[in-house]
Amino acid sequence: MRVMPDLFALAKPVLHALPPEPAHSLTIASLRAGLGPRNSRPDDPILSVDVFGRRFANPLGMAAGFDKNATVIASVMAIGFGFVEVGTVTPRPQAGNPRPRMVRVPGQSALINRLGFNNDGADVVRRRLEQCRRPGPVGVNLGRNRDSADPVDDYVHGVRQLGPLADYLAINVSSPNTPGLRDLQRQASLEPLLTAVLAARTESAGGVPVLLKIAPDLEAADRDAIAGAAVACGVDGLIVANTTVTRPQDIPADLAREAGGLSGPPLMALSTALLADMRRRLGAAMPLIGVGGVASADDAYAKIRAGACLVQLYTGLAYRGPRLVGQIKRGLADHLRRDGFSSLMQAVGSAA
Repeated sequence: MRVMPDLFALAKPVLHALPPEPAHSLTIASLRAGLGPRNSRPDDPILSVDVFGRRFANPLGMAAGFDKNATVIASVMAIGFGFVEVGTVTPRPQAGNPRPRMVRVPGQSALINRLGFNNDGADVVRRRLEQCRRPGPVGVNLGRNRDSADPVDDYVHGVRQLGPLADYLAINVSSPNTPGLRDLQRQASLEPLLTAVLAARTESAGGVPVLLKIAPDLEAADRDAIAGAAVACGVDGLIVANTTVTRPQDIPADLAREAGGLSGPPLMALSTALLADMRRRLGAAMPLIGVGGVASADDAYAKIRAGACLVQLYTGLAYRGPRLVGQIKRGLADHLRRDGFSSLMQAVGSAA
């Protein structure tokens, strides 16, 4: 059995001496060069999940935003993740917003980003997905180009291009960094979008599961509209939630003024409360993926008990390193057995 050495403890001072986006680029380059950690410890069977017609060896996934361009899927899976979500991918390549566009909030182990869907475009990502080794399920997060004349066409294009190569698609209408994107969560826009996306899925993508990724900053009326549209249109699940535009009081004023979406521990309570609320609105039949603020086994278990059958993280790794993945999985298995569950799925929604 090969267990990953704690190289992150040595690398963290170097990475955190760099601005966050160059540090991320260096991390991706290291993974592409084969320098990433590997953990061959078998997953505990209690953690396996069957959902969306797929088997997940464990419920922990890398959230969208880390591997935007599908360049390090196998290396990320080797860390111990049960699945990876790549993207956000737009039809055409785009550079994103001006730099600097990522800011650390070290006192809260958080990040603020205003990247703006920087990515290589659907054609390039498609070729990479066709060629890459995929040790587990891979989701593809879809977005619209900033200058798109027809956002619905952008999502339909993504479904047709990338749906046949994905284990699920995430329709991202919740990033705060593309002007007007979150307006697509409103009922008048959302139902036509989902209807077109699901029709394209039926025509060209072989029945790939379609999930909707929503924002944590939703009023009650917006939550009603999303739940109604999800049921009426027949989406396969929700991802709850994206980054937040709110700023907790304990964030320093100069950082609180930074534009963009906040991720990390300050998002945990807000996103988990929304997760539990959407579980109540949608019932147990709609699978949910919980994301936002996960930095420990306790956090992941709280998401599961609130209604998530799968859990994602990203920002926690930037502060805790890749060993966090194994720590969360071991802690989750301990929590499940302590509370008398024989499988993870038995615990889903148990806090309701």
